[in-house]
Amino acid sequence: MAPVSIVSWALGTVLLALIMPYGNAAPSANRHIEPRQGTGRLVFCHFMIGIVGERTSASDYDDDMSRAKALGVDAFALNIGTDEFTDDQLTYAYDSAAKNGMKVFISFDFNWFSTSQASNVGAKIAQYGGKDAQLRVGDNGNQVFVSSFSGDGLDVDAVRSSAGMPIFFAPNFQISNAGSADGALNWIAWPNNGNNKAPSADRNITVEDGDKAYVSALGGKPYIAPVSPWFFTHYGPEVSYTDFLWYDRWVEILTLSPQYVEIITWNDYGESHYIGPLSSPHTDDGNSKWVNDMPHEGWLEMAKPFIAAYKAGSTSVDDYITDDRIIYWYRPSLKSASCDATDTTAKPANVDTGNYFEGIPNGADDVADSLFVVALLTKAGTVEVASGSNSKTFDARAGANAFVVDMGIGSQSFSLTRGGEAVLRGTSLKDISGDCICGIYNFNAYVGTLPAGAVDSLQSPDGFLGFTSGIAPGICEPSPSLGTTPVATSFPAASSRPSFLVPTSVDVSAPPQSAPSSTALQQVTSPIASRSVTTPETSKSKSQGPTLTSTPAEATTIGNSSTTSRPEGSTITVLSQLYPTNCLQLGQVWAGSAVLDPPAKCDGA
Repeated sequence: MAPVSIVSWALGTVLLALIMPYGNAAPSANRHIEPRQGTGRLVFCHFMIGIVGERTSASDYDDDMSRAKALGVDAFALNIGTDEFTDDQLTYAYDSAAKNGMKVFISFDFNWFSTSQASNVGAKIAQYGGKDAQLRVGDNGNQVFVSSFSGDGLDVDAVRSSAGMPIFFAPNFQISNAGSADGALNWIAWPNNGNNKAPSADRNITVEDGDKAYVSALGGKPYIAPVSPWFFTHYGPEVSYTDFLWYDRWVEILTLSPQYVEIITWNDYGESHYIGPLSSPHTDDGNSKWVNDMPHEGWLEMAKPFIAAYKAGSTSVDDYITDDRIIYWYRPSLKSASCDATDTTAKPANVDTGNYFEGIPNGADDVADSLFVVALLTKAGTVEVASGSNSKTFDARAGANAFVVDMGIGSQSFSLTRGGEAVLRGTSLKDISGDCICGIYNFNAYVGTLPAGAVDSLQSPDGFLGFTSGIAPGICEPSPSLGTTPVATSFPAASSRPSFLVPTSVDVSAPPQSAPSSTALQQVTSPIASRSVTTPETSKSKSQGPTLTSTPAEATTIGNSSTTSRPEGSTITVLSQLYPTNCLQLGQVWAGSAVLDPPAKCDGA
């Protein structure tokens, strides 16, 4: 089953234009407050059954269940269609959930079900509603929780009758129909222009606007508020884009304090809003072209303290941050990269409706080339970011901080220091390129963390089955290409402050200053909690790429990787390699010609 797309959903109501104020309170001296009991708040995460049909046992779900539970997710919303493998996979999922202390419930996808199938829907609820892992709610805990994607016009009374058991039905009905159910899910988790396209400067309907409209329509019934980090697809004439939404939305959730929250999604790789691992077993439906080498698990780390704060009824995340962590994300290429000559995914389409388009992603003109950083800190510190030749230093408070820096071509490096001593530092395994990676427009996000976690990769062969469809011949191979070992990123308090791996012309240990590039920068303050934003003077400005040298340089040591420049050109190491030279491991240097597109040859290869 293909993943659900935002372009298949039309907003049924003109949403309110007001914006609810929100923000974080000052941090408390007590950083380990126990959550208050009895708030009744639950966190769900949407899980696509349609792409996991090759799983063969309940154990294939165990890793997903245990990861989600550790995050604070209470239940997976199991999105199902009418595939022949659906019952096998539901049985595996329910059994794994019971074994791992998780709950699950069915979310009927009406891209595949018909609203005339009320008796079939009810029968499916009856088939699984009595299982141990089924989520139940209500005063007596006896109502089987059920949801949907779409489904307006479904005979809810007929569903109840066919189910033959008490149910709590919270579908994704349009706002005008939301009051007919027990509660409702708002699927529109991304800002938009009201016509299924990315928001523009003169038309931006926020997710908060949807909150207000649904809450009003429900008249006090439980609301399932959506949270999603991103949106991008590239199956053909269908793409969209968002940026700092993951952080902003969790701040909003703490103020809104809805009865339920649903994360969209765990594993919808095709729409790029997955927060689960790439290694989670699934079958590629063509998304691997923009998903390969693009892990999102760092978003799990960022959400964990926010979920704890939400469940406790707190309006501030600060007291739930228990260790220092930096989470960062960015697109792999500058938006100025023109891929028209090599992007064979783009297809001609009827664009008269305004819902379809081809070529560069819709909304690209209205977004900045930005690197997004969230620092979750137990104490105040100094955060340093170097994106290619752009660098910036921020004073970060104890608690949650959000920063934005201009994207620069080359390596992406980060550090946290206190009193001149390093606490965290590291360089991302993914460089930013000025070219089209694999020849396509890829507006998916690469997400990393400090301290760095294990490298997460798509699994062969199922994770790459559709990779070559839409890729020009000879440009890319269907395999992971990131390094296999994260750079050391944690240091004892007594250690001396390490040097930062950035171009030699940039001194990130110096006081805050404008980035040494042709783009004039200015620092502004956002109403979002503690955000410092570095914005370009014009969205059309381009970052400058790294400078290639023609003379040898002295050996440089970072972590356990020692490298030396080669006489024929610049040093290329595991931390600075450019596609397609992604075969280097720690301690290796490039053995080929030092040009931007060298031949495929690595030390030890």
